[in-house]
Amino acid sequence: MIEPFKMGYTAIGGLGVFILGMKYLSDSLQMLSGGLIRKAISSVTTNRILAVLVGLFVTTFVQSSSITTVMVVGLANAGLMQLTQAIGVILGANIGTTITGWILAVKIGKYGLLLIALGVFPMLFSKNERVSATAKVIVALGLIFFGLEIMSGAYKPLRSDEAFMNLMLTLDAQSLLSILGCVAIGCLMTMIIQSSSAMLGITIALATTGAIPLPTAIALVMGENIGTTITAQFAALGGSILARRAAMAHSVFNVLGVFIIISIFSTYVGMIEKFVPGLSSFVDTEGNRPYIAAHIAMAHTFFNVTATLVMLPFLNKLAALVTRIIPEKMGSEKGSFKYIGAPGTIPVAMGISMVFEELKRMQGRVHKALRHAGSFLQRDLKGRDRFYRKVTSLEDETDVIQHEITTFTVTLMQAGNASNDQSDRAYSYVRAADELESIADYAASLCSYMKRLDKYELDFSEEGWKDLINFHHEVFAFFTQVCRAFNDEDASSTRKIYDEANRLNDLADTIRKAHLDRMKEGTCGALPALTFSDMAVALRRIKNHTVNLHEALFAENLSSS
Repeated sequence: MIEPFKMGYTAIGGLGVFILGMKYLSDSLQMLSGGLIRKAISSVTTNRILAVLVGLFVTTFVQSSSITTVMVVGLANAGLMQLTQAIGVILGANIGTTITGWILAVKIGKYGLLLIALGVFPMLFSKNERVSATAKVIVALGLIFFGLEIMSGAYKPLRSDEAFMNLMLTLDAQSLLSILGCVAIGCLMTMIIQSSSAMLGITIALATTGAIPLPTAIALVMGENIGTTITAQFAALGGSILARRAAMAHSVFNVLGVFIIISIFSTYVGMIEKFVPGLSSFVDTEGNRPYIAAHIAMAHTFFNVTATLVMLPFLNKLAALVTRIIPEKMGSEKGSFKYIGAPGTIPVAMGISMVFEELKRMQGRVHKALRHAGSFLQRDLKGRDRFYRKVTSLEDETDVIQHEITTFTVTLMQAGNASNDQSDRAYSYVRAADELESIADYAASLCSYMKRLDKYELDFSEEGWKDLINFHHEVFAFFTQVCRAFNDEDASSTRKIYDEANRLNDLADTIRKAHLDRMKEGTCGALPALTFSDMAVALRRIKNHTVNLHEALFAENLSSS
């Protein structure tokens, strides 16, 4: 006889243990991955196959396609990823999430407590972070298997309950209406739970106990594939058009794939039955179906892999379709930096990776500001005022980005369980953002001093202009050199950076001495002399902050050298 209350709290408790295990697994794998996730995200290019592989890799490490797609929507929203790149990563995430099904299909549920026992003490008491993270993986797997075992035990009475079996007769996935009903239930439940992995665990638990047959389970999994897209849709709300298109591409892809499977559903189920050894309907001595979990995992994997391979040549077509569904609005702006969702919902490793990508984008803005400031120094250049407006606009933008990077990173560190390496890296990125913002400020100051000259119709001597423009050229080249190392993440040039900084100090002293000599000779008036001094100091400060930028990005290498 079924006791609804007991079955309810047992099933929910098992689901809670299962979800906790998935979170532990995600956190520990990210910690073990080190900088691999960040490098994977940075490597995404226009190559669609590489984008798919990155999505597969990242989802394998975070054990959640929802987290990966939310990250992709965030990067697209910040303008760091093109639409076809984003779609490629999302397709890879769809494949990566199928690994969860195979983990659940491994028949070691009864050893869940053993795994927890083996890993819990090293996880809690080891001072070595990698040992602790590895032990956490073992504990996480134990929690996943133990949670699945608890859920299976809770659902066992359902297979002998007449009311439930009558319901299953109407949802046996034999007719189109019944298939659609199962898909709708799987979709709705995934939207509510906000985890396709958790819903997959429930489906496998029900199927293993014999409460539902294979066709019903596959139809539920198809619904879960649609339901998981809602997370990205929520993430894209209020975001840029590119972010909404990326989320829509995820939904369109999964919905189209599911409806194709529905059109050949009985053939598809029969094919899965033939592919996987052992009959899904086989019942062991304990009344369980030991082979059905592998059938469900295969159905999930085959669907996502096949759909991705079929869609790969048509990524541009899919991008064009979602562009038509969500057209560009007049006056709409390109998305500025805007991370999606609360930092607490984003894994620390991914959050730090996103900050690094945004930092590179910020560096590009500062590089432009310095270049435009150099153009504004050319008094004989036609239409030079437009460069002043560009510099001030870029300086305003870097202020906003620096504030948002700092706020996001601090909140991320407070919300997540960051390792010492991740905390150090996050702090270095905050410091780098400060240095970049300061460089942009001094570029704007340089232009404001030029404005002072224009306002009062003042001028320098020919030698003064030559010294100033040459000094800007040298400082700009130095900043470019540091940023080249920044983009390549190559700290081997630290000695060279310091040598160049010392050379620029000597150059600044030479320019200052020449300036004092001109003042003594009377070839430079008081206000022009003051303005020249202000501009030379601004350029010297830019050089100083550029050195600080290099030190911030490569702090670990500097401390160990």
